[in-house]
Amino acid sequence: MSAEDFIDSNVFVYLFDETAPDKRQCAERLVRRSLEHETGCISYQVVQETLNVVTRKLGAQPASARLLLDDVLTPLWLVNPTRSLYTRGLRVHAQFGFSFYDSLIVAAALEAGCTRLYSEDMHHGQRVEQLTIQNPFTED
Repeated sequence: MSAEDFIDSNVFVYLFDETAPDKRQCAERLVRRSLEHETGCISYQVVQETLNVVTRKLGAQPASARLLLDDVLTPLWLVNPTRSLYTRGLRVHAQFGFSFYDSLIVAAALEAGCTRLYSEDMHHGQRVEQLTIQNPFTED
């Protein structure tokens, strides 16, 4: 299992957020590129968080959420829960001080062999092993 980019759930949420058109456009480009070039991946956690937020907080209809699941999330979904993932997540949590859930996102990106983690919720530019965290909504 190997991919270049890991995409956090906040990127997918912007696909449904009509209050932030610039971020929505950026998220659309990033997701489209990841699907077309098969460079991106996500974990089961990203699937759960994304579907929860878009249906519960952003009011997406079940049919729209199902299309997102079928056409976007499932093709990118590479990482499932394993003992190894949780062990690595705990190690990341202890070493870097991320929240437990952010540590699982970082651990999933590392398990997938990614070199870049796109997330708005973590420190832009921080490195964890071979992984660099990048906020896709900021300009360098």
